[in-house]
Amino acid sequence: MWRYIGRRLLLAPPTIFVPLVLVFLLLRLSPGDPAAQVLGDQATPDQVAALRHEMALDQSLAVQFVLWLKHVLTLDLGSSFFFRQKVIDILPSYALVTVQVAALALVLAMLIGAAAGVAAALKRDTWVDRGLVALAVMCLSLPEFWFALLLIFLFAVTWRIFPVSGYIAPSEGLIASMMTVALPALALGLRQSALMTRMMRSSMLDVMSEPYITTARAQGLSERRVVLRYALRVAAAPFVTIAGLSASYLLSGVVAIELIFALPGLGKLLIDAVARRDYPVVEGAVLAIALMLVALNLLIDLVYAALDPRVRFT
Repeated sequence: MWRYIGRRLLLAPPTIFVPLVLVFLLLRLSPGDPAAQVLGDQATPDQVAALRHEMALDQSLAVQFVLWLKHVLTLDLGSSFFFRQKVIDILPSYALVTVQVAALALVLAMLIGAAAGVAAALKRDTWVDRGLVALAVMCLSLPEFWFALLLIFLFAVTWRIFPVSGYIAPSEGLIASMMTVALPALALGLRQSALMTRMMRSSMLDVMSEPYITTARAQGLSERRVVLRYALRVAAAPFVTIAGLSASYLLSGVVAIELIFALPGLGKLLIDAVARRDYPVVEGAVLAIALMLVALNLLIDLVYAALDPRVRFT
């Protein structure tokens, strides 16, 4: 078990460092002058030159990389060119929104996918199975923004159950906060729930045909006990693996959802920072997303290790 976890931890530094290096190079090599953009059209050349020196943009790319690497290793992400605040102070409030939406989307996707997949497997070749599979295929064929617009029209405009946009922090009321992220999370998680439905159905069908399931039934155990105690646990192992991949997808897909629902999350912060050429904020947001991806995948690995006893001997 510990060797398994150790191998996963060794993969964490490259997962975090490689995207950061790519972002650093893309930002520095792309056309445009951040200093001129921050100061505006009315700035004089001397003012632009002074700000470029303050940002270390007048140094060579190699010097900028060394300075950047030093800041990353010491977790000193610098100050925002636009907000004039330290990036480390800006990120937490935005990261909370992204984590809240992505986590709720993952929970909803897993609940819907597990329930629909098990139901389809137990009702194999019936109208329930065919209907759930058809619905899953339809959900996989549609993008998240389409679900977002549909959910807004139904639950925010027509029935007015949820707010159209905006965000309320959990500190201002947990229920009110969950109401503001419910539709974004559902819009983000529906497509992944369809993928999990198909995976859970396939896994359950494979497990239900195993000899030990036949033996359990022959011993007189109820069908409910056979499914919940013996089949579901084994079938859940590949399902959890798909959930880990979905978690990564949800964190990357939350950007469009945050823009549609006007949520102040890392996605919106990242888009705005790229438009403003705010290098420290872009790099800080990418670092925060990479850290969340590593943490989520490590959590999924731990759950998988707990479900699959073979991991303890590898």
